[in-house]
Amino acid sequence: MIATTSPWTSAFDLWGLPWADAVSFEELSAHIHPADRNRVRAAFVGTRSAAGSYEIDFRIMLEEDVRWISARGRGADAGMVDQIMFGIFLDVTNRKQAEESHELLAGEMSHRVKNLLAIATSLTHISRRSATSLEEMATDLTQRLTALGRAHDLVRPLSGSEGKAALLGDLLSILLAPYDNPEAFAGRIRVAVPRMGIGDGTATTLAMVIHELATNSVKHGALSVPEGTLDVSGSCDGDHLSLVWAEDGGPRVKGKPEMSGFGSKMISRSMSQQFDGGLRYDWQPSGLVVTLRMRKGRLAA
Repeated sequence: MIATTSPWTSAFDLWGLPWADAVSFEELSAHIHPADRNRVRAAFVGTRSAAGSYEIDFRIMLEEDVRWISARGRGADAGMVDQIMFGIFLDVTNRKQAEESHELLAGEMSHRVKNLLAIATSLTHISRRSATSLEEMATDLTQRLTALGRAHDLVRPLSGSEGKAALLGDLLSILLAPYDNPEAFAGRIRVAVPRMGIGDGTATTLAMVIHELATNSVKHGALSVPEGTLDVSGSCDGDHLSLVWAEDGGPRVKGKPEMSGFGSKMISRSMSQQFDGGLRYDWQPSGLVVTLRMRKGRLAA
């Protein structure tokens, strides 16, 4: 049993339990998150024989609400009186959420740096293929890297934003400019989307999605070869916007690849959480076709 005293009513509120003079471990276990329950049970048993202070963090569930708890006390039954244990429960939900956000940000930044290095290498190869001299190659590469820098500015949150909207077509053109070849007939990249405004918050998220698709294409898809083309088109259906990313002329697609990387998870999460929408991959032999579907009302946010 775990003892309680009347000044500690907040502990019962924390666990969603009615007031009682003592609470059993089984009563508490019923509220522990199923993924943590065995771990906490094993740790609880271990404290009975291990001397010294202990601390363990775990999740509890109160209906749909998930909280992080830090349990602290002394092991080897120190301070136990009449089979009653004493300890402290702290609500550390905010700290855990902050730690998870920091880990996600660190993973995202690492992913972006790796992508930028891969893109810079690919752009060097693209410039080398079409250049007739070192000077021409240097000029072309500089222009492409400058365009990449402008596109990358859109893939990070803007500070001091005034909520000004950009046009969807302009946003896509800026993001895809580093990979285009304006000297080719009609360009290798064609964008045809409805004229509509995009809010600053939405622009950042959409830019991350498009940047990820472009990175994968320049490494493995149609943009990795001179003859590859990309068409980005859009259409409105009621309160939804559908964007179709269609690659053609790249390396032959042999089958659906494993989609378990950070970038794939980021795209899926962004489409569902930010745009209340989703995406569908169609791995055709001629090239990847991705359909992005989102609510128009979310685009102006």
